[in-house]
Amino acid sequence: QVQLVESGGGLVQAGGSLRLSCAASGRTLSSYAMGWIRQAPGKERELVASIRWNGTSIYYTDSVKGRFTISSDNAKNMVYLQMNSLKPEDTAVYYCAADGRHLGLDLSWGQGTQVTVSS
Repeated sequence: QVQLVESGGGLVQAGGSLRLSCAASGRTLSSYAMGWIRQAPGKERELVASIRWNGTSIYYTDSVKGRFTISSDNAKNMVYLQMNSLKPEDTAVYYCAADGRHLGLDLSWGQGTQVTVSS
């Protein structure tokens, strides 16, 4: 199983930036899909962005296109989410996930990091 630890959340004013980091360990992650999912109070979980471990197949949900950038660093076993031009509606707990189900493996989650954007 993959272990994931997120960091980098916090409180920021609207228009500001944050960079979330996800440290992965426990299994070789080649061919895994890595993603950032968020959940705001009273709302369903939403896939924000995803990337294959080799840096291909990048996806963004429409509401963050042009503002967020997902990236991976294979040498460091890290995945990042650079968030710019933050809006109050971006406020949520952000989770890192490693999806190996297409490989017959597991779906693993981190513990989450809180992002709060004040207006």
